Amino acid sequence: MSRYVVAGFSQIETMVKVEKLPLEYTSLVPSPNSIYSSVGGDAYNAALALKWLGNDVTLFSMVGRDQNMDLFNPPERKVTISTQYVLPLLESTPQSVMLFDSKRNEQRFEDTKNIRDVDYDMSMVAPLVAESDIVMLSNANFCRPFINAAHEHKKQVLTKFHAFRREKEKYNEDFLSESDIIFFSSSFLDEDPFEFVKDIEKKYGTDIIVLSQGKDGLIMYQKDKDMIAHYDSVATNQVVSSMGAGNALAACFIHRYTETGDPVIAIKDALLFASYKTGFIGTSNGFMTDEQLTQWHRLIWGI
Repeated sequence: MSRYVVAGFSQIETMVKVEKLPLEYTSLVPSPNSIYSSVGGDAYNAALALKWLGNDVTLFSMVGRDQNMDLFNPPERKVTISTQYVLPLLESTPQSVMLFDSKRNEQRFEDTKNIRDVDYDMSMVAPLVAESDIVMLSNANFCRPFINAAHEHKKQVLTKFHAFRREKEKYNEDFLSESDIIFFSSSFLDEDPFEFVKDIEKKYGTDIIVLSQGKDGLIMYQKDKDMIAHYDSVATNQVVSSMGAGNALAACFIHRYTETGDPVIAIKDALLFASYKTGFIGTSNGFMTDEQLTQWHRLIWGI
C-alpha cells in the first residue's frame, strides 16, 4: 500500500446519454435510463481510483458551504474516501453537465463557481505531504502552493491537466516546470502530438510526459531513457462512456509506478485500468481492484 496526496477539483456531475452530437433542437426528449448524477471531478475521481487499488489517500479539495458531504460516499459503494480535508469554502459546489453519444463524442458544460478566487488553508497540508509517496495535482489555482510543499519534502509531483491549451500555457508554467510527471489530453491540441510532447520536454525538462489520445492510445516520453513511444489502447470492456478515463489512467499509473519504478509496466496497467472504466457511466464508477488489474495484466500480456 502506498500513500498519496491528491489535490484539485471535486464537483457535482450530471451525465446525459444522447442519440448523437451535435444535438438538434427539440423542446422535449424522453430519455429513460440515460441521465446519471454523482460526485466527480479530477481530484475526487483520481483519489477514489487510488483507494479502489488499495492505497492510503488524502484528498484536498473545496466545495460549497452548504454541500451535503454524504454524497461523497454513497451507501451502496464498498470503498469510501475521507472528506476531512474537503473544505466548504466556496459559494456553492462546482458543477458540470456532460453529454455523450455512442460514438464517443462528448460535450461538457462546466461551472467552476468561485474556486479560482479562493485559497486553501495550507497549514494542515505539510505533515500529510511529508508522509506521502507522490503528490498528484490538478492545475487549479489553489493547488499551486502544493508544489512548494511537495518540493520542501522532496516528493515527486504529478500534474494532470484537465484541458491544456497553448494560449493558456503561460498561466501554467509553474505546474509545467515543477512537475516530475505530467498527463495531458490531446482533445484540445491542434498540433502534431509527438512534436507537442518533444516541445514540452525541451522547455521544461519533465521526467515523464503522457499524452492521452482516447481510443487511439497514448504517447509517453521517458527522460531517463530519452525515449518517446506510442502505446495502443486495449479492450477490456464494451465502451459505454470514456468520461473520467483520463483520471483513471493517471491514478493507476502512479499506483503501479510507485510500486515498480517502471513507467512501461505502469502505463500498460494504466491502459487496462482506464479501458475497464469506460464500460461504466459516471466518472467515479468502474474502477478495478489491484487483484483484478493483475489478472487482466496476465491475461493481456501473459507475464
